[in-house]
Amino acid sequence: VQLQASGGGLVQAGGSLRLSCAASGRTFSSYIMGWFRQTPGKEREFVAAISRSSGSTDYADSVKGRFTISRDSAKNTVNLQMNSLKPEDTAVYYCAVSSGGLWALRKVSGGYGFWGQGTLVTVSS
Repeated sequence: VQLQASGGGLVQAGGSLRLSCAASGRTFSSYIMGWFRQTPGKEREFVAAISRSSGSTDYADSVKGRFTISRDSAKNTVNLQMNSLKPEDTAVYYCAVSSGGLWALRKVSGGYGFWGQGTLVTVSS
């Protein structure tokens, strides 16, 4: 099972980036998928999650209204559209797939059993 994240880069404050995560080795249509981010010296933090059917999404308060998570089950991908980026959004972003499928654990990194390698997003002021 592999998760390959892409789309990170350098962008000015106020700009946009779209992260993508392609899953291979298994079909994840029945699993919750999410994005987390991490900066040096800090714990990995929840960014966004999407349910199996795409009927439910959830976001960290810090990104609500600016980020949008979506998934394409046919392509086994999950995307994160990031608009109005701020310098504090600078981090390594990780995509993840849940291990147990419990929506109640969507914000907890321990609820995810598969992780991508991370993609760096840098927002300059």
